Formats: sequence, C-alpha cells, structure tokens
Amino acid sequence: MTVLYYVLLFLVSVAVTLGGCALFTNAIEWFGKRRGISEGAVGSVFAAIGTTLPETSIPIIAIFFGDSHEEVEVGLGAILGAPFMLSTLVLPILAILLLLYARAGKRTAKFHLNYHEVLTDLTFFMIVYFIALGCAFVPSKLIHFIAAGVLVCLYIYYMKLKFAPADGEEGGELEPLIFDKHATTPSYAMIGFQSFLGLGGLILGAHLFVMAAESMAGLFAMSPLILALLIAPLATELPEMSNSFLWLYRKKDRLAVANVTGAMVFQGTFPVALGLIGTEWVIASSALTTMILAVQAVGLCLLQILIGGRWRPWLLAVGAAFYIGYTVHLYVN
Repeated sequence: MTVLYYVLLFLVSVAVTLGGCALFTNAIEWFGKRRGISEGAVGSVFAAIGTTLPETSIPIIAIFFGDSHEEVEVGLGAILGAPFMLSTLVLPILAILLLLYARAGKRTAKFHLNYHEVLTDLTFFMIVYFIALGCAFVPSKLIHFIAAGVLVCLYIYYMKLKFAPADGEEGGELEPLIFDKHATTPSYAMIGFQSFLGLGGLILGAHLFVMAAESMAGLFAMSPLILALLIAPLATELPEMSNSFLWLYRKKDRLAVANVTGAMVFQGTFPVALGLIGTEWVIASSALTTMILAVQAVGLCLLQILIGGRWRPWLLAVGAAFYIGYTVHLYVN
C-alpha cells in the first residue's frame, strides 16, 4: 500500500509539473516576443531564474533557519547538487532526446544553437565555479565574503550581456497564449497571470516529487547529504528539465539549452554566495567530488565547441557517465 501511494504521488507530481510547464513556457515565450528580447536571454535569464526558485529556497531555509549540522549539510548539498545535476544529467538527457526525436523522424539529429551564447554561459559557469571550488581550500571568512560579492557582481554583468535585442535567429511563429487564444498580441497582465500560475504548478509538482523521493530515500536509509546531492536536485531541477524537454520537442533548441546553461550560471553564483556567507564553506569529500565532476563535464562541453564548433549529441550524451558513475560509487560504498 505504501509503495502504491508513492507511485500515485509520483504520477500526480509529473502531471502537475507538465501542466505548469506548458503554461510557463508558453507565457515566457510571449513575454520575450513582446519585449523584443532574444530567445537566448529569455531562456538564460527569465526562464532560468524562474525555474530555479524551488532549489534556491532549500539552502536559504536550511542554512539561515536551520539549527543543526545536518541541516547545514542539506543546504550545502542543495547548492552543489544543482549544477552537478544540470551538467551531468540534464544536458546529456537533452542530447539523448534529440537523438530519439531524430530516430522517430520528428527532427534532425543536430542542435540548432547560437554557440556564442552557449560559450558565454559555459565560460561564466566555469569562472564562478572555480571561485567556489577555490574557496573550499581557503578557510578565510574574509575571502569568502569577498568571493560572494564577486560572484554577485559577475552575475549582474552576465545579465547585462544577455539583454540584447533579438538577433533575427528566432524560430517560427508562437502558439497562441493558452489563456488568451484569440488575441494576436496578448496583454502583459494575461501573460504575467499565466506565467505565475505555470510557475506555481512547476513548484508544486517539484515539491510533490520531493515528498515521494524523500520517502523512498528513507526506505534505503540515505544520509542527509546524499539526499541533498542526488535526490533533492533531481526533484527541484524538474522545472528546468520539463521546460527544456518541451522546448526541444518544439524545435526551440536555443530556449531548451539556454534554460539549462543559464540555470547553471545562476546556481553557480547566488546560491553559492549564500553558502559562502552563511556557512564555513567546509565541503565534504563526496560534495567536493560533485564540484569536480561538474567542472569536468562542462569542460568537455566547452571543448566540443572550441574544437569542433558545435555539439555532437552522442558525445554530449556521454556526459551522463559522470552522474551514473558517481551514483554507483555512492551505492557501492
């Protein structure tokens, strides 16, 4: 009976998340169109920040309102688990889905991207994450405070770079706004209402998923840190994954990828800054490993662009080996 309850809870969470995803992606596309903002900026900033709200709340609550060492561990795990999940699982799954869609005859087996945008996102992530990684080896609170300020400033500069007029590479006509199908140009009020309702659905679906995941983790007696590194991010990254998978299916590759890479930049700056300020930034070896693996996975993504000029989906999919290998290592040990 208990297992059946968890299965039903999982199915409900997926249904709620997919519904919220459809509303949010449709509304955020219309917002970008009305403001004349490029798809890259819409995905990297608006969609990325909006869908990272669930996981950003976890470290805030755990670090600043928690009373125990275990809660601080959960906060740090949530901060570091998100970039690890996005770089080693979500991007490879996008590549796998692309290959599956191509095999089914839905599209070509090639990402249609502005690789300059992707290069900018990944380079920013590498810079900010190297700062975070370096601070783990420098036990100085002053340095940590300075690093936190630098990370926030870097993200502000990143947003400035992203807000450029649409460059003519946007693809196709938009589907009508779901809540106002007869309007050729829907109002900002209706776009905003649909966005907030969709985001609420994404957050609710993620929380329902967390409930099911935490309960299952309890059955397997997982530690709080491992739960925060692997299980919680899998749930809280559900909004990003859902949005990107839907955009990829609709052949909006720029939005699909920018949503993930933009979320990585955000997760590598503001949540890390909170961790540097609110904790001693003492990283356990298991969490430190996820940071190193995330850097390696993103490094491979960068190399593909720098050497070959584009991503090879099959090679990008190989990045999942980092996540699978790490998970197996934790299970065995």
